[in-house]
Amino acid sequence: MRVEASPEDLLERPGFAARRARLLELLRARAFAEREVTLSSGAKSSFYIDCKQVSLDAEGACLIGELFHAVIEEVAPRAVAVGGLTLGADPLATATSIAGWHAGRPRSAFLVRKEPKGHGTNQWVESPQLPAGAEVVVVEDVVTTGAATLKAIERARTAGLIVVHALAIVDRLEGGREAVMKEAPLTALFTRRDFLSDS
Repeated sequence: MRVEASPEDLLERPGFAARRARLLELLRARAFAEREVTLSSGAKSSFYIDCKQVSLDAEGACLIGELFHAVIEEVAPRAVAVGGLTLGADPLATATSIAGWHAGRPRSAFLVRKEPKGHGTNQWVESPQLPAGAEVVVVEDVVTTGAATLKAIERARTAGLIVVHALAIVDRLEGGREAVMKEAPLTALFTRRDFLSDS
């Protein structure tokens, strides 16, 4: 039976709430825009959240890494690596790996390619030789339909890894959560309600 965790469960931990509030402040200021856009899924939307504007920033990356690490320690402490579909997941995986190292709980990062490597082993997953059966967490910046997260889960499994949880910065509440939850528990730090007053 899969159990969904919530960041609210961690708010009693020292510093978690403050770091989460600061990350939200950065996302609202730098990543969020209310305007007509076409999402990667092809769907039209009246708002957009470009998390790379924060995940590639030094402070933003540090906050994401620390928050994701704290969630992993709560919901998937046996996970030995964290990663997801390039490009959005790359800075998230790296930041989380570094945060784990600083906390004395190191986890490797791995990258899931959109296309197989065109030479050598033609592998989908780039990682520091994770053993078959290793427990991992898949990360994503924004979940909309869940397609990118599901692709990362599928390819990680094909590489012999066991995906025990998925983490996202933002869940747009547009069906992706339900799709991902069929394959792995999902925790998101924020939802569209944190950005839109009428949600």
